Amino acid sequence: MSLVTFKDLVIDAADAPASATFWAERLGLRLEVFDDGEGDDAVLRGDEPGRTIWFNPVPEPKTVKNRVHLDVRAGSLAGLEELTQVSATGEFSWTTFLDPEGNEFCVFVTEGAAPAFKALEVDAVDHEAVSAWWADVIGGTLTHHDDHGYSSLEDVPGMPGEGFDFSPVPEPKTVKNRVHWDVLLEPGASVRDLQDRGAFLLRAPLDDEPWTVMADPEGNEFCVFEPR
Repeated sequence: MSLVTFKDLVIDAADAPASATFWAERLGLRLEVFDDGEGDDAVLRGDEPGRTIWFNPVPEPKTVKNRVHLDVRAGSLAGLEELTQVSATGEFSWTTFLDPEGNEFCVFVTEGAAPAFKALEVDAVDHEAVSAWWADVIGGTLTHHDDHGYSSLEDVPGMPGEGFDFSPVPEPKTVKNRVHWDVLLEPGASVRDLQDRGAFLLRAPLDDEPWTVMADPEGNEFCVFEPR
């Protein structure tokens, strides 16, 4: 039985409003900037709750390759000329760029396509094991693509786009992810149930942050919210 559903995405940023402004155009989402009393926060919203993306102000800069990054669809590569391009155009079926804060993202060009979120890419030491773990706790359709060496988790409840792709890398996770996802507990499910299935408790809820911070078996952070 699934324990959670997808809620939204969170991106750490040194300049949350600037980062959110960039991503609003890339993803075709509505930008909102507000002062939370400690500085400007920003959020992107779409036509359904799962398309929400929060931008979390952080003091530390990006220092290593993201283990979690966004794939996006676009009608062309126009408008990306000022960004650092990581992969050569035409080298793959996607082109990798760095956003203004240095976060990797991949652009899949589909002629005539409007800007949109495609999938969430997750690096994994054991892509089959961690994708199977997420399939168990969040649901969806799991496929191990042996011919291409990665695993996909599609039709994830509450999640826009195609879902998750888990791709193999040799190095283990060493620093906090700058991109993570939030989940909602299913009615009757608990944080203890997630721990029983192998999740790690990183932080209990606080008065001003009433959610639980956890990590999956490979150390990827995710935040757990009580049902709406």
